[in-house]
Amino acid sequence: DVFEQPQHIGHKKIEFHISTDIPAVLQINSEKEEKKGKRVHLYAATEEINNTGFGRIFPAPSSNDKMETEEEEDEIPSEFISRRDLEKNRLSREEMEKFSVFKNYEPGDPNCRIYVKNLAKQVQEKDLKFIFGRYVDFQSEVERNMFDIRLMKEGRMKGQAFIGLPNEKAAAKALKEANGYVLFEKPMVVQFARSARPKQDANEGKRKK
Repeated sequence: DVFEQPQHIGHKKIEFHISTDIPAVLQINSEKEEKKGKRVHLYAATEEINNTGFGRIFPAPSSNDKMETEEEEDEIPSEFISRRDLEKNRLSREEMEKFSVFKNYEPGDPNCRIYVKNLAKQVQEKDLKFIFGRYVDFQSEVERNMFDIRLMKEGRMKGQAFIGLPNEKAAAKALKEANGYVLFEKPMVVQFARSARPKQDANEGKRKK
């Protein structure tokens, strides 16, 4: 009995010593291992990020840009203005309101002929062709023949032009995208041409006579 009691007490003492001393050592070692592990993970993570950055992120936009430019070049020849350039140099609705030319603006009744006014003195037919030629399929003989530009350079109609396009859809698109485009520092006012009113005015003139 005497020998058994100290053995149990001894075992308990050893257990207490182990519980107090070893965890501290384990904690130090585990902290070191965790730090090492974190460093390894950080390096691995940075390597993965770099790999994905160079592999996935950078080449993707360049290939997309190439695809977009190829599509644009296929749709519209480079000799005509691009949609991006039209949007860049076009006034916003808020900016249009500041110009007296756009007050009481109405597009008019849709037809295949458009009317352009507020043109600068420097504007030539080739400038209008550069803008409105993008709405014409020049491979089609019919559309090519229907495309007509009449720029007025003298008299009351100076600074105005009439442009014939293949169909109403092309004219509507041209009106939407080109109205407010700044050409030689002057915004163009684009409307559907009015073919009915001049006839009415002519009839009224005959009646008065």
